[in-house]
Amino acid sequence: MLNTVTIIGAGLAGSEAAWQAAEMGHEVKLFEMRPGKHSPAHHTHLFAELVCSNSLRANGLENAVGLLKEEMRRLNSLIISCADENKVPAGGALAVDRLKFAQAVTEKIKNHPNIEVIYKEVTDLHFPKPVILASGPLTSGLLAGKIGKTTGQEYLYFYDAAAPIVTKDSLNFDIIFKASRYGKGGDDYLNCPMNKLEYEAFYHALLAGEQAEIADFEKQIFFEGCMPIEEMARRGEDTLRYGPMKPVGLINPLTGERPYAVVQLRQDNLEGSLFNIVGFQTKLKWPEQERVLRLIPGLEHAEFVRFGVIHRNTYINSPKVLEATLQLKKMPGVFFTGQITGVEGYVESAASGIVAAKNSSNFIKGRELIVFPKDTAIGGLCHYINTAPTKKFQPMNINFGLLPPLTTKIKDKRLKNLLIGERALESLNEFLTNY
Repeated sequence: MLNTVTIIGAGLAGSEAAWQAAEMGHEVKLFEMRPGKHSPAHHTHLFAELVCSNSLRANGLENAVGLLKEEMRRLNSLIISCADENKVPAGGALAVDRLKFAQAVTEKIKNHPNIEVIYKEVTDLHFPKPVILASGPLTSGLLAGKIGKTTGQEYLYFYDAAAPIVTKDSLNFDIIFKASRYGKGGDDYLNCPMNKLEYEAFYHALLAGEQAEIADFEKQIFFEGCMPIEEMARRGEDTLRYGPMKPVGLINPLTGERPYAVVQLRQDNLEGSLFNIVGFQTKLKWPEQERVLRLIPGLEHAEFVRFGVIHRNTYINSPKVLEATLQLKKMPGVFFTGQITGVEGYVESAASGIVAAKNSSNFIKGRELIVFPKDTAIGGLCHYINTAPTKKFQPMNINFGLLPPLTTKIKDKRLKNLLIGERALESLNEFLTNY
C-alpha cells in the first residue's frame, strides 16, 4: 500500500497524473464518479472529456501554450500524445476529434497494468498518502465541503468572475496615465481616459456584443455580486460612469482635466508584466471582448492573456494553501492538480497533473519534492499559483507574462517569444538531466 497513489477524478489532470504515476512504477487507484453520478457539464462516461472547445490552442513555440505542449511532450504526456494522434485540421492550433481523443485516453488508462479504475463518488479524504485531488471545477458538493474543511472555507471559491488581463508591453502609454484616485496610494493604477464620443462608441459596442450562452447551473452567479459589465450597462448609459468607469478623483496630465470616463488597469503579477481591467467581468464571447475592449483608448493593440469570464468554477486559493510542488502546506502527501488549483485550460490542467504525479512519487520514495524552474512554462504556472496575490486570486492560463523576461530588449514579439521558448526548453532539459 505504501507504493499506491490515490487519484480522485479522471479528467485531464487526473488522467495525466494516473498515467505518469503508473509509468513510474506505482500502483494507482483512480476514482471517478461518472457514470454513477454526472456533473452538469459532462455528457459521457469517458475520461478526459472536453466539455467546451475541442481545441488545445496554438502549437508553435512563439505561443506560450505551444511551449507548454512541447514541454509536456518531452515529459511523455498522455494527454498530448492522445491529442497528437487524434488531431483534426485547425491551422496552427492543435484541435482534436473530441470523442476519439477521450476514447483513446480512457482506453490507455484502463489497459495500463498499474492502474485500477474505481467508479465511485469520493466524499472524504481518508486515504493512505499520497492522494492527488483532481476533482475539477465542478467538484461535487460533499467533496467540496470536505476540501473546504481541509483548506479552510475562506480559501475555497465556487465562482470565477475574472476580468480580462493584458500585457503591459502591448499598452499605449502615449494615452494611458498612471494615477490613483485623489492621489491615494501612489500611482498604482493605469488609467485609460475617454471623452464623451469615445465613451458612447464603447458603450453601444458593449451592448451590441455577442454573448456566450449561460448554462442553467451558472445563472445564480448574477445574484452573487458578479454582475457582467454588459448587464450593468443595460441599466442606463451613465451606469458605468458611476461604477467601474467613474472618473472622479482622476486628472489626465495631458489635458489637465477630468476625463468623461476612465477604464482602470491594476497590476496582476509581482513582475508587473500583466494588468487586469478592473471591474470588467463579462459574458461576451472572446472574439467580441477583443473587438470591443480595443475601443478603449490605450488598448488599441492590447494583447489579451486571459479574457473575462463568469462561470461556475470550484477552486482553492492556492497561494495560501499550496506549495509550488502542488502539495498542501499543512498536509504532507496531499496534492491538488488541475483547474481546482487555479490553472485555467485543458493543457494547463494536464500539465499540473505531471507535477503532482512526480511529487507523489518522490513522497513515496522519501525524496525531496521538486519545483520546476520558473523559466519553463510548467514552472511558470506553478510559480503563479504559489505566489500570486492572495486577496483576489483568480485562475490563469499559461502566458509569457508568467515567465521571467529576457535580459535584452527585443521589439519583435514573435522573435522574443521564440527566444523565451527556446530558453525554457533548454532549462527543462537541464532540469530533467539533474532530476
